[in-house]
Amino acid sequence: MTVHTDRTRPAPSLTDPGYQAFWALRLGFGVLPILFGLDKFANILTDDWTRYLAEFFDKLVPGDAHTAMNLVGVVEIVAGIAVLVLPRLGAPLVAAWLGLIIVDLLLVGGYGDIALRDFGLIAAALVLTRLAWAYPNGLPTRQP
Repeated sequence: MTVHTDRTRPAPSLTDPGYQAFWALRLGFGVLPILFGLDKFANILTDDWTRYLAEFFDKLVPGDAHTAMNLVGVVEIVAGIAVLVLPRLGAPLVAAWLGLIIVDLLLVGGYGDIALRDFGLIAAALVLTRLAWAYPNGLPTRQP
């Protein structure tokens, strides 16, 4: 009896729905955290990001709440880049970061709707994590 241990598989096709989902999630969880992180410095999406920062977390970071939110912005930018470059590592990093955001929002109070939305984003980030292990990072093949 011969046992084959060759685990190679052909490159995925652009027509593969799973591969399409992988890239949609990868791009979304890559680009959007970068944009949110940059906005911590620009304040275009909201006039005051510090209102989303719980006092508990503000006390953990040296400096004021604005400095803390700048640090949050840096973490979000790094997480987005990690998703784009190393999705197997970046996607669970984003999921964990979203979990911290949920805790923060619940501590602040009044943002339960955003916390619930972020819980859904955690689910999507975990799906991306699984897809990152299922699909190689190489380019897809073209199917006739």
